[in-house]
Amino acid sequence: MFVARNDAMKKILQYIPSQFIIPLFILGGLIAGLGVYTIYMSRAHSYLSDEPATCVNCHIMTPYYQSWNHSSHAQWATCNDCHVPQDHVAKKYAFKAMDGLYHAAVFTVREEPQVIRPRDASYTVIMNNCIRCHTQLNTDFVKTGMITYAEVKEGQGKACWDCHTTVPHTKVSNLGSSPNAIVPLPASPVPDWLKNMMKK
Repeated sequence: MFVARNDAMKKILQYIPSQFIIPLFILGGLIAGLGVYTIYMSRAHSYLSDEPATCVNCHIMTPYYQSWNHSSHAQWATCNDCHVPQDHVAKKYAFKAMDGLYHAAVFTVREEPQVIRPRDASYTVIMNNCIRCHTQLNTDFVKTGMITYAEVKEGQGKACWDCHTTVPHTKVSNLGSSPNAIVPLPASPVPDWLKNMMKK
């Protein structure tokens, strides 16, 4: 098996001019190194969990974390319970990845708006999750019935948050609404050995 791979590598390398082989390996090493560094610094592994404190890896989410943490939903629902699909594990992580990459791109180029609001795909997911958690309330007790976000956009009814305006992020939720918010800040990604070396 190893011999076959070695032969395959030799065949590939014979098509590359010899003066480019070492620079290509250096470039490949740099790209791989930067990729690993980016994954480590962004705490990418933390996004696989349902831990709400993960959201404040991006400091921009601080007011949204704080408003959720002081709401009634904090006892019963995590960020993912509302903001990602719950009907299939693959769909959940695909949506998290798509949304996360969009957020990372927007935050990296500093194009985030002062007031962050969900996109249409997110509104659909949020409304579906409201209905999922409150099905019995909507069908047995209050009998308001349930509609989809697509029907809301067509004017056939209201979204849950049109009436429940302060759930869970309050009416005033923007980047300047809680400048001194106390939230669980992520630990420094700088290893202890490097911190100690920098002190010397």
